[in-house]
Amino acid sequence: MALGHYSDSTRINYLKELRFLFQYYPDIRPSEITYEMTVNYLVYLVKTMGCSRVKCKMAAQSFAFFFKHALNKPYSTPAVLFPAHEHKLPAVLSQEEMRSVLNSIVNNKHRMLLSLMYSTGIRLMEIARIKITDIESNQMRIKITSGKGKKDRYVLLSPLLLEELRFYFIEYRPEIYLFNGAGKGKRYAARTIQHIMQTALAKAGLSNKNYSIHSIRHSFATHLLDHSADLQAIQQLMGHNSINQTVQYLHLSTKRLQSIVNPYDVIMQKSTNEKC
Repeated sequence: MALGHYSDSTRINYLKELRFLFQYYPDIRPSEITYEMTVNYLVYLVKTMGCSRVKCKMAAQSFAFFFKHALNKPYSTPAVLFPAHEHKLPAVLSQEEMRSVLNSIVNNKHRMLLSLMYSTGIRLMEIARIKITDIESNQMRIKITSGKGKKDRYVLLSPLLLEELRFYFIEYRPEIYLFNGAGKGKRYAARTIQHIMQTALAKAGLSNKNYSIHSIRHSFATHLLDHSADLQAIQQLMGHNSINQTVQYLHLSTKRLQSIVNPYDVIMQKSTNEKC
């Protein structure tokens, strides 16, 4: 799996799902497990355990890896077992809500974490991995190394945030990683960052909204679009493989929608003018 450049989380999840499969068939050697057995196990997950589509898909993908790379056998993911994927637009904070979240945070390190996420649109694991050497202040950019899909890219460095980061650096003196976790030179845990976000949402009175740490990323892209940023530029900053991933933010840009003239208003206004 290391040779295939799989992420740490993918390796952990695949091994976990395979262990569950082997435990389900305790009297069968892993090398003797058949395709039909994996399908029966997936049916068990769906029908008996009521597992989600994401869980079942992860299990099927781990089985496909095991069959192809360990058993040297073909494996076709039985997609018919999974309910149709329901496409929902992501939750996006308004600019006022985002400001309230950031202003609710007293701890400077926590505030810098979420501020940097909002000003760059980077993912949760990407901010945890940012190293001090990734900050290129002369070029006003940050290098994201081995992001999703093991790809490198550059993101924006806000001039205002750069000044705040300098004060943060003087106060906390981080080592190696920009944000140290339990000890010097160690990175922040993803779960801790998620907890920081949930606490800030509660303080800002937004805990009843369907917001998460990933909502910051969606908000960044949507607010860029609100301020007339180019779609291709947003795609590059977000690290999207396809422009189709970026197009969804057109549906979330309230400023863009509010600028559209309703055809009903046009014909009724014309009718009113004719009467006058």
